[in-house]
Amino acid sequence: MGQNQNMEAVKKAWGHLGAGEMDELAKLYADDMVFVLPGQNDIIVGKSKFRSALNDIGQALPPGFEVLNLAYFEGDSDVVNVVKWKSNSIPNATQSTILWKFDDHGKIIEERWFVDTEQWRAAFREER
Repeated sequence: MGQNQNMEAVKKAWGHLGAGEMDELAKLYADDMVFVLPGQNDIIVGKSKFRSALNDIGQALPPGFEVLNLAYFEGDSDVVNVVKWKSNSIPNATQSTILWKFDDHGKIIEERWFVDTEQWRAAFREER
């Protein structure tokens, strides 16, 4: 798969997530994929576990989580997303970065979030 197809897959992932199409989202991932969100207790390994975790995605995101803007940067077998977001406790917005890695078949093999863990924890607190 080429770089452009990888970026399109990431855009599709965001679209499926936003539309609540979790089965369609999971189809974009390889069976042995890895998901890492710093500050969480577990690293999710395997598409079936990832799909199950998507049922509780609201608990993994800060209350009022809203994506404001996405920037995309392509590599040979990866895409980096800079995500501008806000939540109830961070109304003025902040940014995080996501690394998406792809296998030779164009499936997402790894999704790794890079966040300010102290800010992420604070975002789960009640509104200021």
